[in-house]
Amino acid sequence: MSTKPQSSKNFPPPASASAAAAGDPEQLSGAARNKLLGVLLAVMFMSLVSVSIVNVVLPSIQSSLNASEADMQWVLAGYALTFGVVLVAAGRAGDLLGRGMMFIAGVVIFTGASVLAGLASDPMQLNIARFVMGIGSGLLNPQVMGLIQQHFRGAARGRAYGFLGTIVGFSVAIGPVMGGLLIDWLGADAGWRATFLVNVPIGLIAVLIAFFWLPKPLFTMPAGKLDLDPVGTILLAVGIFAFLFPFVQGRENPLLWSLLAVALACLVLWVVWEKRYKQRGGAPMVELALFKIPSFTNGTLIAGMYFMGVSSVWVLVAIYVQQARGFSALEAGLVALPAALFSALSAHIAGKFVMTAGRRLVIGGTLSALFGLLGTIAVVELEARGMMSIWWLLLSLSFIGMAQGFIISPNQALTLMEVPVQNSGSAGGLMQTSQRVGTAVGIAVITAVFYGMNHLAGYATAMTLSFVAIILLVLVTLWIAVVDWRHGHGSELQAHPSAPAAE
Repeated sequence: MSTKPQSSKNFPPPASASAAAAGDPEQLSGAARNKLLGVLLAVMFMSLVSVSIVNVVLPSIQSSLNASEADMQWVLAGYALTFGVVLVAAGRAGDLLGRGMMFIAGVVIFTGASVLAGLASDPMQLNIARFVMGIGSGLLNPQVMGLIQQHFRGAARGRAYGFLGTIVGFSVAIGPVMGGLLIDWLGADAGWRATFLVNVPIGLIAVLIAFFWLPKPLFTMPAGKLDLDPVGTILLAVGIFAFLFPFVQGRENPLLWSLLAVALACLVLWVVWEKRYKQRGGAPMVELALFKIPSFTNGTLIAGMYFMGVSSVWVLVAIYVQQARGFSALEAGLVALPAALFSALSAHIAGKFVMTAGRRLVIGGTLSALFGLLGTIAVVELEARGMMSIWWLLLSLSFIGMAQGFIISPNQALTLMEVPVQNSGSAGGLMQTSQRVGTAVGIAVITAVFYGMNHLAGYATAMTLSFVAIILLVLVTLWIAVVDWRHGHGSELQAHPSAPAAE
């Protein structure tokens, strides 16, 4: 069973004739689409590795820069904070002004900030650079989703999301391995700096080939008046920032939790503004009709809940094996290597079958994640009693890596499958914002559980209870996916009217 497509009358036409033409996948040959996908995947790899690679180099940064725990928290969370704030606005700007130019601008900003991070002489400089990196990443990420929606259809879109999922899963897990190798090879100070500077050659090459390989025109101007909805943009950005900030710094200053009321007020005002703005004939920042599409709404919730839980796994494992078990940064990275390989494999498989299996892939992925989380608890508890080697984590974490491949890329395809092309940037930004919000909230809450229980009962108990909290969040993810599947939303992507026949 499949849903009826959302009526196009709820959405405005493309902003310009050129934008409409660009939405036709026949504008690009197969070779041109392959080149486009290559550029997108290379930049996504760079962007995502910069998140996970930091996990194992935090001790080196702290000793090198004489940084406090609060400074280290900002290294992790500052990037995610600015990333999440700009995502939706960047997606909207790409929809209107051209996804190619916004993509290139994001890569340039990200690459320049990576230089500043690698050369930072104190924690303040490093964190400012991380904030700017988050802005660059927030600019480019929605364009990746928008360009895939715009230029790929049918089976080609499924394969594109499969490759994207491979990159997502692999980069998240391989980052710690790369960080550990650089620390082991170059030493603590030069090693952590190299984790940022490796972005520079990738970014420069990506910008160069993007000018040749991205579809033209890179920049478009709407036929009528340019309407970026500045009031809606500011309200949403302030609301997201006010929501995320307490989860980043709330432990340092409990008064910051009062910002949640500000966030709620801004988001309510944003919804009211967007409705009235459209009624007056304006082009709202986000078409609220998107939330009337069940596959989009449910998929966005799935993304947020899953990232709220599982994003903390790799942070906790890196901390546990280094601080509690004395692993080096390289050894800590190697613990996640099998998970990286299985994530890449399962994402590739998911790309082939998402057209027919649909949401069932996501359900299977959550079950794999639950098995891996329970297995990890068993390894930690048995190892603490001298009954098992900690290296059994390689096996238990592999199930979590496999889950990432079956969840992330299929959910992206299913979430955006009914979204009109002209709204794909802002829709992709909303979905990724849910991921960033989930990541920030999850890391803040679950690491608080970990550190609190560690002071009371030790590392093993802290890991167990933290993973129990993650399991509860994954169970909620599973429930949403099952409900969505049972109601026929995204059950068979190939059969849906908005997914044209395979090419």
